[in-house]
Amino acid sequence: MATGQTASAARDPGPPPALCRTTLNYVAPRAATGEDVRPTEVDILDGRAAVLPGWQACGFELMSHRAATTDWDDEAHVAEVHYPELEALARTLTGCDHALIVSHITRNPEQASRHADLGPISFVHSDFAASYGDLLRDNYRNPREETRRALARAGIDGTAVSDARRLVVLQFWRNVGPPKMDLPIAFCDARTVPETDLRVLPVTDYAGGGFDFETLAVAAPEDPSRHHWYAFDSMTDGEIVAFRTYDSDMAEHGGPFWTPHSAFADPAVTPGRPSRRSIELRATCVFR
Repeated sequence: MATGQTASAARDPGPPPALCRTTLNYVAPRAATGEDVRPTEVDILDGRAAVLPGWQACGFELMSHRAATTDWDDEAHVAEVHYPELEALARTLTGCDHALIVSHITRNPEQASRHADLGPISFVHSDFAASYGDLLRDNYRNPREETRRALARAGIDGTAVSDARRLVVLQFWRNVGPPKMDLPIAFCDARTVPETDLRVLPVTDYAGGGFDFETLAVAAPEDPSRHHWYAFDSMTDGEIVAFRTYDSDMAEHGGPFWTPHSAFADPAVTPGRPSRRSIELRATCVFR
């Protein structure tokens, strides 16, 4: 140990290596629409080599999770088998009373051909603005069929959500294709993105499903290194990333409930060889 170096400094591993340098699509600082894009070069850091504090602090976390699901392309099988196992994981991770998964999104070339919103989203965003809590509560006051199925699995009715003291949205991302892909996903440490960098933008008729909501775009920073981006190279279907996109308590008290994320072009992979194949699920975590 060098003279004057503290023990804690000696243990500090320093920043992790960069996986690659690539371009992410932020919005311009004064953007009024999502079309006002500002491509920005950033370093994507190696999340596997990083010392990260977990999803409750930085917004996202990689964990091992071997699913019982055997066919990721079978929509009914995923709903029957995978929804309950991730609802159980969400309850464990958050300590909530109930976790509800209503639907999922698979992103692959076949789905992207159906609607652009179902392809990898190469735009820096966090899914929901602070207004999402009111939208959630309203949706559960008048639940649709798939929402009623989630409520039935939990043994509750919609008032448990509409009257909840706290709501957290915890999302899950899993690679179900080859470990290397053309458009993997990167996550930004929420602690490095202040609220002043966020822009509320409307989303209308998402993926043609009639769902309208407000999302959070992120304005391009003057110094791109201020935002710390991480990816987990060569993920398998035995791993999953949990990331937070809403928390009613944090939204009320000014905490970073957002977790910016985006697909990015891996410069080591030729586009489409192979294409990304992933699945995403969103758990509404209910605290009575």
